[in-house]
Amino acid sequence: MRKPKQYELAIIAHDAKKAEMVQFINKNKALLLAENIKIIATGTTGGKVEQIGVKVKKMLSGPLGGDAQIAARVAEGKTKMVLFFKDPNSSHPHEPDISMLIRICDVHNIPLATNEATAQLLLDALSID
Repeated sequence: MRKPKQYELAIIAHDAKKAEMVQFINKNKALLLAENIKIIATGTTGGKVEQIGVKVKKMLSGPLGGDAQIAARVAEGKTKMVLFFKDPNSSHPHEPDISMLIRICDVHNIPLATNEATAQLLLDALSID
């Protein structure tokens, strides 16, 4: 896979998965600190990731529209991959926004990982020369 000049990656995590996301990002920090990778995130997730020294452009928090902001960036062709660590055991009041984001990724053929195993496969694909 040829790396684009600037590769925008979105990260989102439900509250029960935020620690897992931070740990995942920390584990992949060397790849994610590459100058051609730009990370965007929903507000709270982004704030937690910034604490480990990874630069993130923060959108609104998910319940306030951050999922929708990221979906818009996918639709505009700006975001090329979404890592969304969903909590499958809880319902969320902004579920329509989550469903919309997943649908937009499908419509625009954008890779979307909803768990760590799939996210790792996607990031590993970025590092293939």
